[in-house]
Amino acid sequence: MMSEMKNKLKTSSRRSFLKQSGLAVIGSTFVHNTSFAAPFLVTKKNQTLRVGLIGCGGRGTGAAAQALQADPDVEITALGDVFEDRLEEAYQALVEIDGERVKVADSDKYIGFDAYQKVLDTKVDVVLLATPPAFRPEHLMSAVHAGVHVFCEKPVAVDAPGVRKVLEAVKQAKEKKLSLVSGFCFRYDFSNRAVFEKIVNGDLGEIRTVSTFRNGGEAWYHEPQPDWTKMTEQMRNWYYYNWLSGDFIVEQSVHSIDMMSWAMGDRLPIKATGTGGRQARVDPKYGNIYDHFAVEFEYEDGAKGFHFTRQQAATSSRNTVDVLGVDGNAIINIGTPPRITGKNEWRYTAQKSKKNNMYQTQHDELFAAIRKGEPINDGEWMANSTMLAVWARMVGYTGQAITWEQAFNSEETLGPKMEDYDWDYEWEGPPIAVPGQTKMV
Repeated sequence: MMSEMKNKLKTSSRRSFLKQSGLAVIGSTFVHNTSFAAPFLVTKKNQTLRVGLIGCGGRGTGAAAQALQADPDVEITALGDVFEDRLEEAYQALVEIDGERVKVADSDKYIGFDAYQKVLDTKVDVVLLATPPAFRPEHLMSAVHAGVHVFCEKPVAVDAPGVRKVLEAVKQAKEKKLSLVSGFCFRYDFSNRAVFEKIVNGDLGEIRTVSTFRNGGEAWYHEPQPDWTKMTEQMRNWYYYNWLSGDFIVEQSVHSIDMMSWAMGDRLPIKATGTGGRQARVDPKYGNIYDHFAVEFEYEDGAKGFHFTRQQAATSSRNTVDVLGVDGNAIINIGTPPRITGKNEWRYTAQKSKKNNMYQTQHDELFAAIRKGEPINDGEWMANSTMLAVWARMVGYTGQAITWEQAFNSEETLGPKMEDYDWDYEWEGPPIAVPGQTKMV
């Protein structure tokens, strides 16, 4: 993705590049202006907010671009990644967007597994965490210890010990009055907010079931090069290794599970059961992850949440949430206006001018909160939604019914310790799980 961005920079104007790359905000351009929806209340007069980016892939570059758009007094001042080519491509893309506010000296470009700490040591005010999720707990805790505000991509961990560490960081962020905005972008979509507000406020009556689907085709893959070590190959293709990504149900389908939890008022289920496997994506190059899951969550009042997901080539796509209550049904088909049928019939009909780019809104609200001195903290629900997806993976891998307490208190750690990461480290990762044989830890 980053190499494609770089090629576009050579042939496109700023406006066309933004449009093609998906980094632009609909109806706006990246310029110095103060015509925001609401004026920023600056905590320190004319204070420039220094922003560091940790994880310079496509998503990280997009987040940095959105940070620039969110506040006229933001500067990107430090970049960190494990791969130099990724970092340089991100730097060039951001310079093309707004070179005046991308003030990253060569000495503030950090490469390596310790780059995150070096970025934090530059005394940034805000950090954007966009590495593979295995690193999120350590990076988030370090950011909170450094006293900086955080945009934290989803998911926030790949295993239960990581989730517990994140929850501790969340607690400390609240104590320090730091803002922490989650990368669960669907909660920042205005149409979703409108329908989920009605669901949570009782327009459907008592909720009995929530069914979610996230079906699609294959993801990207990078062919190994002769000079790559085993660690390099896995890091370049991190998506296919559960110790780096959490498996695709944690890395991608967690969005759907998060919306299930949102509809249920973010209360926790008590038990989960289901299945999963590796049926189409069987080539060893795809690491140790599955290609399909189907999981049922049971709540204390008997309500059920269902999640179905697959990534298999040449199959149909679906990204939906259906919420059934005793008084009606909410239908959320991502990409179309949501609606409610039944006793309190409703359809989202906001004018086109009211539609938003959910990715941009995340940063607009983060920087507005910082300026106002009124911290927002998505931490608890972002950690719990991640844990629901980790739990679902456990259910699929083991083939067992597992309670929330068992899942949350699991001691299974998928990856090596942070201090062990090295390009020559021969880390194998867990074997491909076999239901009925893989044990709950």
